[in-house]
This record gives sequence, structure tokens and C-alpha cells, in this order.
Amino acid sequence: TKNADKARDPEMHQTRKGQQWYFGMKLHIGVDSQSGLAHSAVVTAANVHDKHPLPDLLHGAERRVYGESAYASQKKLIESKAPKAKDFTNQRTRRGGIVDEATRAKNRNKSRVRARVEHVFGVVKRLWGGGKVRYRGLAKNATRAFTALALANLYLGRQRLMAQVRP
Repeated sequence: TKNADKARDPEMHQTRKGQQWYFGMKLHIGVDSQSGLAHSAVVTAANVHDKHPLPDLLHGAERRVYGESAYASQKKLIESKAPKAKDFTNQRTRRGGIVDEATRAKNRNKSRVRARVEHVFGVVKRLWGGGKVRYRGLAKNATRAFTALALANLYLGRQRLMAQVRP
């Protein structure tokens, strides 16, 4: 803590992933699978489950929805928010201690498309320092994250933008 009160930010929270504890916030984004550009984003405290901001990430015109296994229980929500979309979320592969190899192979193919989301996060973290929060409170950090996403969209779409300018 680097403030006068020597206290943590009350809007940020902690969560555990594996054996590691993290304190701060999460950035959830929706990415177009064709272009790889972010079209929606939501910022939450770190202790909020990934499935809760899902309604804010869907715009309704999706034809396919890819997601990690945290969204596997959200089939009805996906159908209500994006009625024309097919659900391509990863399914859990371990049931009763037995690994289903067919489901695991399907998940691997779905994850190749989902890698586009991770590419956007990589650009935001590496080029614009999005790995750490800079301000106190979710609102200021959300504004910074949304600006970084806009810059990431410009960076990732620079080839198409420059092709339109050239004669």
C-alpha cells in the first residue's frame, strides 16, 4: 500500500488462482473472432466470478460464442442475449476423475479461436502497462483500461487501416 492511510483500496478485492493470491481488479473483454478486435469490456473487482459480466460482453449479433469453461453453465444466458449464436464454450473434461479425451480434443480446437482474446490482453499488458493498476478505485482504472483497449484495437488493426490509405 502506497497511500497516507497505509490501507488497501476498498473497491479492489483479492482472489486466489491455484496457490497464488492476487489483489486488484479484472478486465473482461469481448473480442470479434474474425478481426481480433475488442468490441466490449467490463471491469470488476478481482473476487467477481468470470460468468457475472457475461451479459455485458455480448452485443446480440454474435453467430458464435467462444469461452472458457467458466461459461459452460451459462447456456440459457447466451441463448437469451445472443439468440442466433452457437455456443462454443469449452466443456469440463474431468468427470469423476476420468478424463474424456474426445471433449479434450474439441476444447483444444475451440481454444485456438479463443487465443485471439489472449493476444489482445498481451498487447494491452506489454505495450501499455496494463498488468498493474495505477489509480485508486475501479472507475479511474476502468477508464485507463478502456483507453488501452482502444489503443490495442488501433495497433492490431493497423495493417487494415494503412491499406485503406495507400493508393
